[in-house]
Amino acid sequence: MRAITGGDINYYFVCQRKLWLSTHQVRFESENERVQLGSVLDQESYQREHHQRMIDGVVAIDFIQNWKIVHEVKQSRAIEKASEFQLKYYMYYLKKKGIAIDQGVLDYPKLKERIELQLTPEDELEIDQVLHAIKTIINQDEMPPRTKKNICRSCAYQEFCFS
Repeated sequence: MRAITGGDINYYFVCQRKLWLSTHQVRFESENERVQLGSVLDQESYQREHHQRMIDGVVAIDFIQNWKIVHEVKQSRAIEKASEFQLKYYMYYLKKKGIAIDQGVLDYPKLKERIELQLTPEDELEIDQVLHAIKTIINQDEMPPRTKKNICRSCAYQEFCFS
């Protein structure tokens, strides 16, 4: 079984159908304008920092300060819980590898905001549950049913689900 990525964690909170489709190689993200804009924002923000540290092919950290503070750059706060748990998963993953991270920071450069996060023991328990749930979802033979959410309007899979 493949490793669960930060993107998988994010998709779990945003849309479990999107999670299933993505893990079954149905990908529309590269053609989506919002995803492309997010990539440009990530590349152009915090240019002095090291970008996209890929660890074990599993977590793609936007940047990390002194191996103590993990940053995740996002366009908006529209899917904040998903972003928070994606970042906490990075902290969790690094902790499991023996790298003590002091905090995580969600950076919103367009909004000129940042949110500092800690990884709590309760978060770790929830991440364990989420990892189990993700494994269950991606091992299903059929994709989960579609659900209509506000976020669907800007989703790369919108036409796939609602045409």
